[in-house]
This record gives sequence, structure tokens and C-alpha cells, in this order.
Amino acid sequence: MTKNTEFGDDLKRSGLKNTKQRTAILEILEQNDQPMAAEQVFLELKNKDMPVNLSTVYRTLETLTDINLATKLDIAGEHRTLFEYNQKVHGHHLVCLQCKKILKIHRCPLESYEETLERETYFKISGHKLVVYGLCLQCQKDIE
Repeated sequence: MTKNTEFGDDLKRSGLKNTKQRTAILEILEQNDQPMAAEQVFLELKNKDMPVNLSTVYRTLETLTDINLATKLDIAGEHRTLFEYNQKVHGHHLVCLQCKKILKIHRCPLESYEETLERETYFKISGHKLVVYGLCLQCQKDIE
């Protein structure tokens, strides 16, 4: 099964039409290892000669987030939202405060803490997001 077919199936299961624009946006997100701003997605679509406007890209990214095919990442101090393809694997991010590089953490250090919180507070937790800020190795070297 090709990625296009998978994307189409995912869209249909979510009650959405499989359009060229939606599929192209999902492909762009899936192929990038870094979360992307809507403007970056828009420019990639333009480079592929895909006729689309920026407001459509924003709406599509929000829709894909609403149906869990994409995830949103809000970085403190940044005035834009980043999006990435939802790999269906729970993880978090490390963000370098200097160069703005974003690294994905592919495991969750909060699972046992979440269980403890539920036991102690009787609060049914449905999810969480964790973004850890600091300096990447290269930026640490640049400061020395």
C-alpha cells in the first residue's frame, strides 16, 4: 500500500474527502523530520506547482490536527504554530533556545508519573504535551 493510499484511507475514515491538497500536505509533513510552520508547507506546495493559498494551508493543517493526522507544537517565545505528521507514537520534543532546532523524544518519561497523579488525585488524565528547552550540543560548543 502506498502512502497516498494510506493518507486517502485515513482521510476517508475521518469523514473527509481525499483531495490532492490534503494528500500533498500530509506527504510534506510525513517527509520532514522537523515540525513545520504553515508558511513552510505553503512554500513546499508552491515548489511542487500545487495551486493553493496560504489560508487554505492553515485551514487544512487545523483540520488534519482536529482528526489526529497531524499534531501541533507551540514553542514558547515563537509566534507561530508548528505542525508535524502524527506518527501515532506518543513522544515529546527538545527545543534549542539558540538555533531553534527541534528534536523528537520517541518515548514518554511521564507515563508512570501520570499514573501516580491519577491515583493521588482521582483525576482521569486524557493526555499531555512536554516541550523541554535548552541548548543543543552544537550551540553549547559555540558558547564555550
